[in-house]
Amino acid sequence: MTIFESVPDAAPVVPPSMSSLPSHRTMYQALVRRDSGYEGVFFTGVKTTGIFCRPTCRAKRPKPENVEFFPTTTEALHGGYRPCRLCRPMDSGKPVPPLVEKLRRSVEAAADGRVSDKDLAAMGVEPSTARRQFKSYHGMTFHAYQRARRMGLALRDVKVGRPVIEVQLAQGYESTSGFRDAFTRIFGAPPRDAKSGRCLLAQRIDTPLGTMLALADDEGLRLLEFADRRGLERELAGLRRRLKCAIVPGSHAILDETGRQLGRYFAGKSLTFDLPLAPVGSEFQRRVWAELQKIVPGKTRSYAAMAAKLGIPKAPRAIGRANGSNMLALVIPCHRVIRADGSLCGYAGGIWRKQRLLDHERKFAG
Repeated sequence: MTIFESVPDAAPVVPPSMSSLPSHRTMYQALVRRDSGYEGVFFTGVKTTGIFCRPTCRAKRPKPENVEFFPTTTEALHGGYRPCRLCRPMDSGKPVPPLVEKLRRSVEAAADGRVSDKDLAAMGVEPSTARRQFKSYHGMTFHAYQRARRMGLALRDVKVGRPVIEVQLAQGYESTSGFRDAFTRIFGAPPRDAKSGRCLLAQRIDTPLGTMLALADDEGLRLLEFADRRGLERELAGLRRRLKCAIVPGSHAILDETGRQLGRYFAGKSLTFDLPLAPVGSEFQRRVWAELQKIVPGKTRSYAAMAAKLGIPKAPRAIGRANGSNMLALVIPCHRVIRADGSLCGYAGGIWRKQRLLDHERKFAG
């Protein structure tokens, strides 16, 4: 993850549903301060313990390299973490019902992370009552909680090379197809594709304007988008389908270099990118994207001017559609295209980000 020194730490805190996560540095400093202003904004996964916590947890402070951050408890569970028993990150402001706490402990104690209705009955718990209370308190079903926890652990085991059949059995799946389907629904690829075969490697990169998601393979950078971009899930599904590959968390030299160059961009040291790109699109879309790369930092161009440059003066709307299908934000600078009257429009990352990017580039373009 890249930490940008140019980001002020006094930035206003907003819920992750309205914005992306703050920078890694900002969140770690909030964790160090146990800043209650960040409650509900992020959750901290501690790699050395496998536990995730609130920003205000009173447990011993972990080292920066041993933490990762999540916008929701569900993402933390999918990351393979279990909730901390000290700060209780799954709990709302009201006291935890004893039955809910009992259910969570039973999941952690189960060897395969699964608690059936038969198990509940053996514990003296009426299954329908348990499910109702758990859903009422957490806003997610008991089954969904178990599945998220089990799949997070499964992904970790698969990534370190444990045989898929062993992972399947360890997570309590007797059916290979059932395990494969459950795994694929959450991670977008079957277990075998998560450890071998063709795949796109994914990393989150923190920036002053929010977390970005980057995907790359040996051919180049395939996607760079703000994590809260409208339609991101559709883009990911399209890449999986067109490239016939899985998308899994991982490291790659191109992703590392993307992080470094984003750091220089936001620090104002270099507003251009020199990365191997492998955009996925039609011939027309690639023509438009190539023209976008000719717009220098600090300058803008209208859709009509873009159409004229490409020799199709009557097709500004087609230019707009191709512009909107760009999956390489910043490096293919679709944010530099505006209306003929100079007003801003059409940026899936948010008009506020488009304005901030243009202001940033004008400031440092020289």
